[in-house]
Amino acid sequence: MATKRKTRGAYMISAVAEMYEIHPQTLRLYEREGLLRPSRSDGNTRLYTDEDLERLEFILNLARDLGVNIAGIAIVLQMRERMEEMNRQMQGFVDYVRTEMLSRMQQQQEPGAGLVPLRRPVIVPVKVPVKAGKKK
Repeated sequence: MATKRKTRGAYMISAVAEMYEIHPQTLRLYEREGLLRPSRSDGNTRLYTDEDLERLEFILNLARDLGVNIAGIAIVLQMRERMEEMNRQMQGFVDYVRTEMLSRMQQQQEPGAGLVPLRRPVIVPVKVPVKAGKKK
């Protein structure tokens, strides 16, 4: 679905309904169902941000183009949020591993340092007894 907004800011429910050719009651329903969470002005007017509009576009794509009902949309949005959270956690883990690797690589450049400390082997000469009676 093509993006229908051109400026940044907050939009009132009537403007959003007109932009996306939906009834304002549909937006209120999406809010009641927890699919959208517009902010409110001091006068309790719903204000939709650019992020709200991106989410609405995703919802409308699911509903209009894919035929997903409201319960299905809620599940898809929950799964999407979980995936984003897992992605943030994975990125945090990758950042941690990268930091540790760089730290250990810097330590390794110091003489005698390594990822795994090793003891140097001690070589002890072994005296082999010579047997009596043998001559060469």
